[in-house]
Amino acid sequence: MEKKQRPTRIYFASDLHLGIRDSRARERLFVRWLNTIQADATAIYLLGDLFDFWFEYKTVVPRGYVRLLGKLAALRDAGIPIYYFVGNHDLWMHDYLEKELDIPIYHQPIIENFDGKTFFIGHGDGLGPGDTGYKLMKKVFTNKICQFLFACLHPNIAIGIANYFSQRSRLANGETDSHFLGKEQEMLWQYCQKKSKEMPHINYFVFGHRHLPLTLDIKENTTYINLGDWIKHNSYAIFDGQKLTIQYFS
Repeated sequence: MEKKQRPTRIYFASDLHLGIRDSRARERLFVRWLNTIQADATAIYLLGDLFDFWFEYKTVVPRGYVRLLGKLAALRDAGIPIYYFVGNHDLWMHDYLEKELDIPIYHQPIIENFDGKTFFIGHGDGLGPGDTGYKLMKKVFTNKICQFLFACLHPNIAIGIANYFSQRSRLANGETDSHFLGKEQEMLWQYCQKKSKEMPHINYFVFGHRHLPLTLDIKENTTYINLGDWIKHNSYAIFDGQKLTIQYFS
């Protein structure tokens, strides 16, 4: 007898920022969400910044996050594919998740096709016009020499410095740019609009980074979705084989 194919249920989430305020509670909440989707998920896409800071030495990674990492391991052992896209807070992620949990790591956006719909998927940082200061800083942070010099610091010092600034960030103090000022002011919407002219076959542009759940039309049959975050919104997206929608977990 031919095995019946499971209905498509592809989940997308981003911007958990473990390491800043209320981290333990948010980690438990996120794991509860993963528990609820385990029964029907055909794939899970994590679009970056699950950690507010992440740096991989050859033999050391930041301590903590065992509930999340353990749950991701259980999902992979259950045969559910998981894909991870680095964000601007965890861009120093290399092969730890890939080797330990069999989770592929992506440093650039990719294009996927699900049930006849074409998706453009990435974290979203550094895309679109403006934000030149961050784009320059990202070039420094992703420079191999700069990474080598940072790795020369003892983990207690290096991770301590990172955590110091992390705890004093705008996110740690509850401030986010979660105000919608119109799509013409949204850099990612502008990026999607330009990209859709180059790639008219894209149906969904899916990003994190913005910390604001958004569903904005680009043109007919093309939509920009931003996943929001798990600091204020507990938002995610699900593709059911026909449509991608934003939902919320309480």
